[in-house]
Amino acid sequence: MVSRSPVPSELTLRSNLATLTLDPAHQPELTLSPRLAELTPGSACHPEMTLSPGSTELTLDPAHQPEDIPAPNLAELTLEPVHCRPELLDACADLINEQWPRSRASRLHSLGQSSDAFPLCLMLLSPRPTPDAAPIVVGHARLSRVLDRPQSLLVETVVVARALRGRGFGRRLMEGLEVFAQARGFRRLHLTTHDQLQFYAHLGYQLGEPVQGLVFTSRQLPATLLRAFPRAPSLRPSCKGPSLTPQTAPRAPKGPSLPPPPPLPEPLTTSPPPPAGPPPQSLLETQYQDLRGCPIFWMEKDI
Repeated sequence: MVSRSPVPSELTLRSNLATLTLDPAHQPELTLSPRLAELTPGSACHPEMTLSPGSTELTLDPAHQPEDIPAPNLAELTLEPVHCRPELLDACADLINEQWPRSRASRLHSLGQSSDAFPLCLMLLSPRPTPDAAPIVVGHARLSRVLDRPQSLLVETVVVARALRGRGFGRRLMEGLEVFAQARGFRRLHLTTHDQLQFYAHLGYQLGEPVQGLVFTSRQLPATLLRAFPRAPSLRPSCKGPSLTPQTAPRAPKGPSLPPPPPLPEPLTTSPPPPAGPPPQSLLETQYQDLRGCPIFWMEKDI
């Protein structure tokens, strides 16, 4: 008779994963503050960005990562354009569709539009776990030019792999974008967010005004597009004062002249007219909205 030792109960590791997205993006408030990235020569297509060491290796959630793939190391991450790594298009599309499901053909077509002339899609990559394996796509971001602001870029999309959220990769991705933009002569980044203002505030972003991103490089678009971005309707009810248009007085009967009529009553008090220009916004309230009608905050940062 062969005795068997009892099978240990399964150990399930759980982690509270924050959400990191941008438009309609949602980014977690991250606390890691690794050093800024440095640019080092890389692929022939585009300089590869190597992020400098600043944090120890992090362990992934076993429920979301195969055991034979080591955890990405923040010190070894690189930031590369999608159009320079076409073999990773499928992996990048899968990562984005985790957050925003979309037809695969449409997603691949959008990523295929990436170019050095903008819009430009970037991938945050972890090194190859083995010599024969492809790099792991950790995160993705999309940058586009801004109408009438030659030194600005609009951060349209930010997403980190679901299994890696809340571990500092979102902060590293945003810091990498700043270095990437600086190296190409840009001096300001713009973005939108629905509910992650504190995360961006900790990275140095401040509330700003709407800008118009360009889906292609062209100088033929009218500047009025910049002022056509939708805004939330004003909450102040419209009110009209009493009509002061003089009416024709009835003819008085012949005879002695009548005394002058009493003065008109004072008009009702009305609210002062709203100030000219875009309505104000604060960390608690905004007058802007996205295309779906949801409140949205515009933020910007000088880099």
